[in-house]
Amino acid sequence: MESLPQNDEDWRARLSPEQYRITRQGGTEPAFTGIYHDCKDAGLYRCVCCNAPLFTSTSKYDSGSGWPSFWQPVSEDAVTRHEDTSHGMRRIEVRCARCEAHLGHVFPDGPAPTGFRYCINSAALDLERDGEGPLNKSPDR
Repeated sequence: MESLPQNDEDWRARLSPEQYRITRQGGTEPAFTGIYHDCKDAGLYRCVCCNAPLFTSTSKYDSGSGWPSFWQPVSEDAVTRHEDTSHGMRRIEVRCARCEAHLGHVFPDGPAPTGFRYCINSAALDLERDGEGPLNKSPDR
């Protein structure tokens, strides 16, 4: 696995401004604007920062929220969960377990079998389509 940037300057050089704002500063893209919100292509969704596998297209569903939504990550240790009390709300933030990139939030209103909705920013993901490469590749990868 490739090495991770060691400082903020390296992350800025590696990511687009939007990817940096979302993954390193905890931002959120506007609903219905991300490239994956209505994507139905089969494949593996990886972290845009470190290429770690996060979600599969088989766990993706249309939540109507405007963001890519998944009912489970590829494994329990693919993401970490953190309390988020920003913007006067109480939510559970989801980060990449490998590089701590902010991905989005998880809510307890998803479909069976888990009942969870992982609401994830498109800019935090690279889709490795089955038989192809990523779509949202960061500039230097």
